[in-house]
Order: sequence, then C-alpha cells, then structure tokens
Amino acid sequence: MLRQSEINCEIDSTILIILCGCCSFEHARKTAEDAYAQDPLDADNLLKWGGSLLELAQFQSVPESKKMMLDGITKLEESLQINPKKHEAIWYLGNAHTSYAFLTPDQDLANESFEKAAVYFQQAADEDPDNELYRKSLEVSSKAPEIHSQIHKNGDLDQLAMGAAPASAASTSSSAKSSKKKKSSDLKYDICGWVILAVGVVAWIGFAKSQMPPPPPPTR
Repeated sequence: MLRQSEINCEIDSTILIILCGCCSFEHARKTAEDAYAQDPLDADNLLKWGGSLLELAQFQSVPESKKMMLDGITKLEESLQINPKKHEAIWYLGNAHTSYAFLTPDQDLANESFEKAAVYFQQAADEDPDNELYRKSLEVSSKAPEIHSQIHKNGDLDQLAMGAAPASAASTSSSAKSSKKKKSSDLKYDICGWVILAVGVVAWIGFAKSQMPPPPPPTR
C-alpha cells in the first residue's frame, strides 16, 4: 500500500506533467498564430493551430473548452479549404466533433456532432486507406452515442472534459456498487478508446511522422 508521501509525490508529478503539456500546446498555438500572420495559406500551419487548440481545450472549463474546440474546428476547416485532400485535417475534424459531442449533454445535439464526426472519419479513411488509426476511429465512432449516454448518466463529464476520463472512470467504477462493476468496466475501456483518439493526437501524429523513414533517393 502506498504511503501518503508517495501518493503526494505521484500527484505532484501528474500536475507537473499536465502543466508542461499545457505550456507546450500554448506555445504551439502562439507559434502557429504568428506564422499565420506571415502566410495565411499554409495548410500545415492551420492544421497545427487547430490541433493545438483542441489539445488546450482539455485544460479548460466545459464552456471554455467547447468555445476553444469550435475555434479549432474553424482553423481545420480553413486548412481543408486550401487543401481539400489533407487527410490529417479531416481526421482532426472527426476528433473535434467527437470531443464537442461528449461535452454536449443533449443527446440529440450530441448525435448531430457524432454524425459529422463519422463522415469525417470515413473521408479520412478513404483518403488514406492504409492508415490503421483512421480505420479504428471510424470503427469506434459507431459506439460514440452509447458512450455519451453512459458518461452523462454516470456524471463523468467533468473528468472527460479535463482529459482524465479513463483514470476517473476506473476509480469511480472501483468504488461503485457491485451491480454496476461490469457495466462501468465496459464503459472504461470504450472511453479509453476515445482518449487515444481525442487526447494527445497532436503528439501522436508528431511522433508518427518523426518515425517515418526518409524518402528513397530519386532514381537516375
């Protein structure tokens, strides 16, 4: 069993990681904003700007988070206007509408966002058929309305808005009544699937691109 000092140390470390992440995303947002002033037609920069706004939305209150997500959606749509086949931006839009839906209590309104997200995930998969993440996003999107219903029924909205849904859901389910254990466990794994998609996507894409081998030299 962990001692109180060890628990406090883990909490402090988690807070530090969150603060560092927030600062990193804010720096990315500011850099993209400055770059936009120099070249408003840079689709890649608009993608970074929109992605950083979606990441920063994790650290806001629900109203501010939704406002920031809408701003991010605008930037991503602008990127697509410049390059309609930019599948990264299309996929980001799917995540943005998914995250926005989860923060919308009204099921009908949330479903409208989920439907938009599914369309974007399908488009992203069509543009890049070999991308496993895009295919997984499309697959999981069919479960979104059910997950939304469970999140709001269980009162997990605040935890999800702060990007802490998996840990909080696991903690909540462990202390719930035994009759709800299996249901909560199933929900936890579904939420984890969405966290993989909607939280840390900027870092994931950056890492994936950094791991790509350089293109072969042109043949003579």
